[in-house]
Amino acid sequence: MAAAAGGGGGGGADGGSSGEEDGGGPAGESRYLAACRACGVTPASGLLRRAPGPALSLRHRGLGPRGAKALALSLMVDTSVLTLDLSDNWLQGEGAAAIAEMLKENYYISAVDLSDNKLGLEGAKAFSAMLLENTTIVSLQLSGNEFDDHAAKYLADAIAANSKVEILDLSYNMFDDKAGEILGMAIAENIGLKELKISWNHFHSQGAAALAKGLGANTFLKVLDVSYNGFGNSGAAALGEALKANNVLEELNISNNRISVEGALHIAAGLKENKTLKRLNMTRNPIQSDGCCGVLKALQANSGTGIEILDLPDIPVNKELAELCDAVKILLPNLLLRHGGNTKLQRKSRSKVELRTQPKVPFL
Repeated sequence: MAAAAGGGGGGGADGGSSGEEDGGGPAGESRYLAACRACGVTPASGLLRRAPGPALSLRHRGLGPRGAKALALSLMVDTSVLTLDLSDNWLQGEGAAAIAEMLKENYYISAVDLSDNKLGLEGAKAFSAMLLENTTIVSLQLSGNEFDDHAAKYLADAIAANSKVEILDLSYNMFDDKAGEILGMAIAENIGLKELKISWNHFHSQGAAALAKGLGANTFLKVLDVSYNGFGNSGAAALGEALKANNVLEELNISNNRISVEGALHIAAGLKENKTLKRLNMTRNPIQSDGCCGVLKALQANSGTGIEILDLPDIPVNKELAELCDAVKILLPNLLLRHGGNTKLQRKSRSKVELRTQPKVPFL
């Protein structure tokens, strides 16, 4: 189906260029130069010097909205570019709209990176509308674009309806709790995403709980990164419940989320029942030794755990935690368990302390 659409969209329905003319090379360069003249912009030297290939990267080029329009015009009927990286080009909403319109016609580009472009609300609207039509993009990077709760409404529509995008990055934006509620419902409905990054936003208890609820209902997502938010203990409690219900998620990053011992024990309750999670990152959370022990005990109690990599916070390792680490490693020999305190170093340091406390024998 996508291939058929590609023939129509990429081939140019109004006039029909040949497959050779639609590709890159001299024909593509000629189209781009003509588009630059029409838009009154200087051509990007990186594109003119570009070697033939499926990847087009114009990062940090300062294209701006008009430069984006010229590029979009030249790519409208291009069939050679499969991945497009325009990160950090100050495209703003106007430039995003031009790229989005191009992607409604171009059915060959499958990976797009528009990170750090100040797309804002206008950009969110444009890309949401595009995703309701495009069926070939599988990877979309939109981090660092000043998306807020208003933008989340439009993005959520696309997330709920689009089943083709498998990788979506919305990190480093300005989403708050309201956005968490909106996106959480969309995540629950989505049937295509496999990897979602929404780290470095402003999700706290209420928004975090809504996101976690969406995760519990989702049956496709395999990788979720919610690090550097403010989930806290209530958000951790919701994640714990989600882990009990979810039987698909394989990687979860909840580092730096203000989760304490109480929250860690909620996560542990989920781990006690979960069979599919393979990697869990809990670093930079004040869960202390008690929280770490709770998580490890949950793994001990779950004979069907799938955990392969567990990252715990950088904390001093006391005797109980050290012994528990050893016991879990025996039970799960393939588990890569990482924590800040090195058990062997801790034991060596204790030995040195014991030596220093021994009575000194005077020299004769």
